[in-house]
Amino acid sequence: MKLYDLAVVGGGPAGIASAVEATVLGLENVVLFEKGANHSTTIRTYYKDNKRVDKDWRGTKITLEGHVHFMDGTKESTLELFDAMIGASAIKTCFGTEIAEVLPNRPFEIRTTSGDLYLASSVVIAIGSMGKPNKPSYALPTTLQTRINFNIDSVGCNETILVVGGGDSAAEYAHFLSDCNAVTFTYRREKFTRVNPVNESIIKHHAGIGKIRLKLGIDINGLRDEGGLVAVDFSNGETEIYDRVVYALGGAMPLDFLRRCKIALADDGKAIYDENYQTNVAGLYVAGDIATRIGGSIAAGLNHAYKIISHIKAAKQ
Repeated sequence: MKLYDLAVVGGGPAGIASAVEATVLGLENVVLFEKGANHSTTIRTYYKDNKRVDKDWRGTKITLEGHVHFMDGTKESTLELFDAMIGASAIKTCFGTEIAEVLPNRPFEIRTTSGDLYLASSVVIAIGSMGKPNKPSYALPTTLQTRINFNIDSVGCNETILVVGGGDSAAEYAHFLSDCNAVTFTYRREKFTRVNPVNESIIKHHAGIGKIRLKLGIDINGLRDEGGLVAVDFSNGETEIYDRVVYALGGAMPLDFLRRCKIALADDGKAIYDENYQTNVAGLYVAGDIATRIGGSIAAGLNHAYKIISHIKAAKQ
């Protein structure tokens, strides 16, 4: 059975950068696993067309350290960059392949959900959180499945829509959908605390001219099916009817998977790692959202990749 110098689990920016940095720095046999049909599933699924993609996320300036030349752009230009990086490298890509576990043997045994086995000297886990979006604590009526969304891929026009959330994705969904829908944007806090200044300015402007209706400082008690429409019961006693509800509540860490890989976790669910992003299992690293407190930062994930591969390369010399 072939032994890979490096196996990367996750085909998002941090995973792609890990594989690319490995080939640039001289690791010859590199394999990249991604459960989606193509790379960058989160960007393809949760970013609207022409979405702005910033290198400095939420005002945190990051100086890139590696060989990936990432700049401010759009969803489309970012995907084109990663397409080009993969195309120009000798990386073996396994799309549509989900990893069940990484067994901390030497070499590592990487087992897929279909039963295939791969061997690698080092492993980088770069799976994000948005593959499993957070859901509200209250039950969602099964009869409303077609009217409840966790992204905006299938949302059309001429609907009354409630967008639920308090981060940048929620703000961008509300902004985008307001072009041809009647949008209410609700957040349980009285003011936004997690939205970057640009998005906050856009939302306030649209609220000021009546394109977006803000409903702040109010929680949701639950949803009900009201003749095929969504009845939303708010914590202030009000009930409002919508054609559709769109949730943007962030994502959940893949805790079960990390535990199966024997990775030690902190109280917040993040992996415990050292200055080189190496976990408690020697040779097993984490990169991207599962290894940062700056969730969603592409640039941070790219720097993780460079740091990790530089450490692996130095250890081999």
